[in-house]
Amino acid sequence: MGFDVIIRGGRWFDGTGAPSAIRTLGIKDGKVAAVSAADLPAEGARVVDASGKWVMPGFIDIHTHYDVEALAAPGLGESVRHGVTTVVFGSCSLGTVHVEPLDAADLFSRVEAVPREHVLSILGRHRDTWGSAAEYIAALEDRPLGPNVTAFLGHSDLRAAVMGLGRSTDAKAAPTGAELRRMELLLVDALRAGMIGMSEMRNPWDKLDGDRYRSRTLPSTFGTRAERRRLYRILRSSGRVLQSIPNLNLPVSLIPALLASIGRGGTKPLKTSYLTAADVKANPFLMHIMGPLARAVNRLGGDFRWQHLPVPFQVFADGIDLVVFEEFGAGAAALHLKDEVERNALLQDEAYRRRFRREYENRWTPRVWHRDLYDAHIVDCPDASAVGRTFGQVGDERGVHPVDAFLDLVVEHGPKVRWHTTISNHRPQALNHLSSLPEVQMGFSDAGAHLRNMAFYNFPLRLLRRAHHEGFMTIERAVHRLTGELGSWYGLDAGFLREGDRADLVIVDPDHLGPELDQAQEAPVEAFGGLRRMVNRNDATVVATFVAGTRIFGAGEYAPELGRRRTGRFLRAGEPRGTVDPRTLPGPAAIVG
Repeated sequence: MGFDVIIRGGRWFDGTGAPSAIRTLGIKDGKVAAVSAADLPAEGARVVDASGKWVMPGFIDIHTHYDVEALAAPGLGESVRHGVTTVVFGSCSLGTVHVEPLDAADLFSRVEAVPREHVLSILGRHRDTWGSAAEYIAALEDRPLGPNVTAFLGHSDLRAAVMGLGRSTDAKAAPTGAELRRMELLLVDALRAGMIGMSEMRNPWDKLDGDRYRSRTLPSTFGTRAERRRLYRILRSSGRVLQSIPNLNLPVSLIPALLASIGRGGTKPLKTSYLTAADVKANPFLMHIMGPLARAVNRLGGDFRWQHLPVPFQVFADGIDLVVFEEFGAGAAALHLKDEVERNALLQDEAYRRRFRREYENRWTPRVWHRDLYDAHIVDCPDASAVGRTFGQVGDERGVHPVDAFLDLVVEHGPKVRWHTTISNHRPQALNHLSSLPEVQMGFSDAGAHLRNMAFYNFPLRLLRRAHHEGFMTIERAVHRLTGELGSWYGLDAGFLREGDRADLVIVDPDHLGPELDQAQEAPVEAFGGLRRMVNRNDATVVATFVAGTRIFGAGEYAPELGRRRTGRFLRAGEPRGTVDPRTLPGPAAIVG
């Protein structure tokens, strides 16, 4: 047999968690055609020397917001350069399957910090090419996708399209019987087209952008009990996944959500993936109940998982523009105002400041952000004396409360005050504990969103580094957690690297799993008008990334094919193993644009 690509002499991990071994892989027509302890004939093949390297299935990122970027820059280079070969979007109830561009901009821009004008522009160019879930998938596959993609149908997308954005975010407006039936039909249509499930939102901290319904919570938060029950019934019967987020203002609401996962009276369990398992600074005891809660539900017949980002959750902010301020009334009031003059007038008002200080100091309200301005470090500011200090330290030097120091700097310099803090996963042993729990899934990178706030594109590499250097789990198990475990649970043909599997893989140099993985940099996003977003750059770690047998990244450079020829495809739930779309293989017919 002739091969297209030979990957010679690397330590091969198949994604199942089985012991690794030194093997040579032969790739033909987009699939792994041979895994051999002996050498393979290389005549006519592209040969990659993987000696001393790890060869493993491409990583799966189960939580991204690439919905808009996948249309404008479908190579999704920031993910593939870190070995990610499959991404999931349609997360957190959001999506672009059914809503029109203006509604999509209102849904996405404030919640996910994706520039509003680019959401409108990009969807304005593409939205008229689909009218159904199947046509949406076809439109994605008409773009030169780099990695494979798949998606949830967002409940906010669904609800807003059926009811209208105004009625769908009005607590007094319940869906009519006809509207409920329409939602059911659209969900069935999406699942038949191959989508992996539905995402919803229960947390009221996520707000709409725009002028029409600004600061209303997302449509999914208004979902009625009957509405959810009817949609869940469809997910249950099809064996598809519900992705959800709890109401963080009312933690007790998690109990019925957990119970909803349990199958009753012969019905299937509702496969449920919930955000998020984390060692939160604001509540260090929370992490200890996540595993037992999920275990209890699963023993009663549920199929429940937490999503978990296996790295410290460090966020950056420009001024007050950060989603954590939506947690409390004073912060949300500031973010409600788009006009800088109006916002500054509010921030200078003493009555407002008293409210801000009171809510900042209230330790009894539900929270994700620790609200400790002594743990918020200024990295850039026109006032050079503030750089390198925390807002608390600046307040001490000026003789004012930390909140006043923060608000003074924001009024004086606006978004030019750049700062960072770590919200969760800051304790190494706690992080290792969470990463080891079978009830949690690796993911929640939020890739494609919060472009100025965080960069977790390389989280799989950072988990591998901890497993390699700390030994808290085997490398085989770490690879399985990032690949095959996720592919199997979500019903995707992804995450494995055995004979007959599609050749989506990454080659990693274990000698470069070092501290450079923790660094974040900035790079322009051409699709978003040159906006500088936070990225990871550790190009010596990833020797090469292949999708369907085509090398799309390596040696610190993207291959010419990336973003010009489609190598990835939309992975439909339940497809047979080793499915390869012939249009993703090299040849003139594969060039798209």
